[in-house]
Amino acid sequence: MSFIANKLKAIKPSPTLAITNQAAEMRAQGIDVISLSAGEPDFDTPDNIKAAAKKAIDDGKTKYTPVPGMAELRKAIQQKFKRDNNIEVELDEIIVSTGGKQVIFNALFATLNSDEKVLIPAPYWVSYPDMTRLAGGEPKIIQCGADFKITPELLEQNITAKTKWLILNSPSNPTGAVYSKAELIALAEIVRQHENLYVFSDDIYEHILYSEEKFYTLAEIAPDLRERIFTMNGVSKGYSMTGRRIGFGTGNKELIKMMSKVQSQSTSNASSISQMASIEALQGTQEFLAPNCQGFRDKRDLALELINDIPGLSCTMPAGAFYLFVKCDELFGSKTPDGAIIANSTDLAAYLLTSAKVALVPGIAFGVEGYFRISYATSKELISTACTRIKTAIGNLSS
Repeated sequence: MSFIANKLKAIKPSPTLAITNQAAEMRAQGIDVISLSAGEPDFDTPDNIKAAAKKAIDDGKTKYTPVPGMAELRKAIQQKFKRDNNIEVELDEIIVSTGGKQVIFNALFATLNSDEKVLIPAPYWVSYPDMTRLAGGEPKIIQCGADFKITPELLEQNITAKTKWLILNSPSNPTGAVYSKAELIALAEIVRQHENLYVFSDDIYEHILYSEEKFYTLAEIAPDLRERIFTMNGVSKGYSMTGRRIGFGTGNKELIKMMSKVQSQSTSNASSISQMASIEALQGTQEFLAPNCQGFRDKRDLALELINDIPGLSCTMPAGAFYLFVKCDELFGSKTPDGAIIANSTDLAAYLLTSAKVALVPGIAFGVEGYFRISYATSKELISTACTRIKTAIGNLSS
């Protein structure tokens, strides 16, 4: 009898965290590694939010809270959904969890049976398939086209009697693709025709959007489907509070009740200090969001120009988030200076880590071969240095 559960045999550690940790270990050894692997804003948490966290400690806000979150925070989330997304929700339709990851896991764990499937458009965020497996379901990966977005036709083709969820992530990690209002309307029409299909809308990068069109989420443009849409967001990306671990979401009351039951038997409530800081994040000034987004836009433009100047690499312009999903399959089959063959994106990422001292994530981690992902949520100086190193290392490959 194995001591470790069989269900873990099919689960992989997060590749992005693994590469980030490897880069950190190399730096601890004195190796000058530039990490472009982490999905984390490089600007500091705004001062008013930090002050709210400190005040919460001083005021003794260190006790247990209700499992689904403080009433004050859920009210702030209620106001946020109305203000930013034109969605009106009740307090008992909101849950607060320890990061967006727990929100996703709780929703899947509370709803999936062993023979039920989750539709996951690829490229996808690395954790969706493994979370689905851990929750007892089966991920169904849908390979999308050149724009990295699922179409109504692809959605229709992949729905079966066993399909329970479709996961939509916009703006997308890893591609930065953003669904327009028209595209969401078209997808909603397919969802409308399949009454047993639910949609999980991952909006965590909502505030990092570069197009002139406002951000739209599915529940906003299809209010008649609200009972079958779960909308997730959090303070990690837009407010640079990744370590605070606060995610939240809204869905139908029965689902929220069951997610709270799951959470009550795992973590219980999210950190009370982090909840207090999140109240200030959502209710305090939002003036820093636009300048921070502009900063990311400038870094995107720099990284895109430098990457597209490297022979063998190409990348389309992302409309949101802070990643480039770089096409690199032209380099497959080439040889490194020591004679090793670059057969895939994993080989290329390993070569660039050892040769260029740049950490990035191979595309296969996101369900698509022939690409790699870099995060440009770092300084312009490091972006320039990293791209120079990548260009030099690739120049040393032989065909």
